[in-house]
Amino acid sequence: MGRRSISWCLTGCSCPPCSHVRRVRLIGGRLLAWVKDASAGVAEGKNTNLIVTLKGGVMDVKKIVLPESELPRQWYNIAADMPTPMEPPLHPGTGKPVGPDDLAPIFPMPLILQEVSQERWIDIPEEVLKRYLMWRPTPLYRAYSLEKFLKTPARIYFKNEGVSPAGSHKPNTAIPQAYYNAISGTKRICTETGAGQWGSALAFACSQFGIECKVFMVKISYNQKPYRRMMMQTWGATCVASPSTETKAGQTILAQNPDSPGSLGIAISEAVEAAVTGKDSKYALGSVLNHVMLHQTVNGLEVQKQMAIAGDYPDVVIGCAGGGSNFAGCAFPFIRDKIHGKKVEIIAVEPTSCPTMTRGPFAYDFGDTVMMTPLLPMHTLGHGFVPEPIHAGGLRYHGMAPLVSQLILDGLITPIAVPQMETFQAGITFARTEGFISAPETDHAIAATIREAIKAREEGKEKVILFNWSGHGLVDMAAYDAYLSGKLADHALAEAEIQRALKEIDPLPKPKQYRPLRP
Repeated sequence: MGRRSISWCLTGCSCPPCSHVRRVRLIGGRLLAWVKDASAGVAEGKNTNLIVTLKGGVMDVKKIVLPESELPRQWYNIAADMPTPMEPPLHPGTGKPVGPDDLAPIFPMPLILQEVSQERWIDIPEEVLKRYLMWRPTPLYRAYSLEKFLKTPARIYFKNEGVSPAGSHKPNTAIPQAYYNAISGTKRICTETGAGQWGSALAFACSQFGIECKVFMVKISYNQKPYRRMMMQTWGATCVASPSTETKAGQTILAQNPDSPGSLGIAISEAVEAAVTGKDSKYALGSVLNHVMLHQTVNGLEVQKQMAIAGDYPDVVIGCAGGGSNFAGCAFPFIRDKIHGKKVEIIAVEPTSCPTMTRGPFAYDFGDTVMMTPLLPMHTLGHGFVPEPIHAGGLRYHGMAPLVSQLILDGLITPIAVPQMETFQAGITFARTEGFISAPETDHAIAATIREAIKAREEGKEKVILFNWSGHGLVDMAAYDAYLSGKLADHALAEAEIQRALKEIDPLPKPKQYRPLRP
């Protein structure tokens, strides 16, 4: 179709025509960009300074919300476009590449097929789309107040994934995982959770499809974030602190260290064990695996439509990364553009106390602590590594998604690490400018965004910065209380501590692209 302009009044009066009208540009029948006035054209790819005209004056457009008809109908699979094919996961017993049958005791077959798929686009089932419409599409915001506070020439946008029922990006994959389990006859799903965002999201999703949900929650977060546990229970899930006495994995860890704060690796071990030993049970993972990254791309695909409406394209895309899912969801569609020649910097942010990407080697390692999962080719600090009990529980994971890890090796992603105190200060700044209280994990992305905005100010350069606001922190207020009362501190991870943890992976097979420990 050609391009055309229409008049659209936002005031509800009896026009057109009237002075309240602003024109919009439609290309192929789709809203592309607001035009500042009726005589202006659309300079595609450039900021059009979006405005809304209301009775009494003109306002900047604060957020862009797609109509429900623009909800993406397919997920994007970056495996189809990666310049370097990923190395296969290996069977923990044989050391040979894992096949679909090896994963069948853990996952339903539709998810296994997505895990190994090389198809670029995968259709989103109708029942999943219906649930997505409970909160999707999510809004894209322009951070005018933060820009003003920082005195930066940068234009800052953030994708608000905190509007989901669970308050984070996690339902983007929880809903399809629950759906595929339901149609495969699964009666119970077992999982782990760090800060509780994934556990609460899966509890919500299971309630939508009538499936029992059992969650092993990392003990330090179980104690720090009781309201996440209450959310899970409200949606009908059972939640226990990990390590627990309910599994052999948990009993082994407690025998070694009765005061263990737990870790995602330990909780994964317990959840996998509970799944494979339980009747009609399967396991679900909220990050790391390919099918999880796939489901999350509904986010970035929406953002690309919204940025087109804004008439902007990001110079920098930022997301926090623990296992990689929220980062991948926002960034992967833009990495596709980068692979095909677009100039854009992609930044993944992690805690300095758990520096998987910035200081860990690229190696084969187990995804869990007691070595039950396949060996994954990824950046890792060793499956026995137990991070400091920081409040960003969702980022306390020893490994990184193999897809993200490979893209780091290919130079398509820049990883950075940020200390805890800087992240909370960034979260406070964001709350006092943009109003939203962020999850401690999300604060890492905000901290990196502020660094980039200050850099733009110092260089005197305009820059478009996009970051994924992955979840709200309204049930994380104990963390903010600890920060505001001076009870938090930064933790410097000693090199010797990493070396100790990595000794456990020395006997394991090495990937062809093995990269040793970073200095």
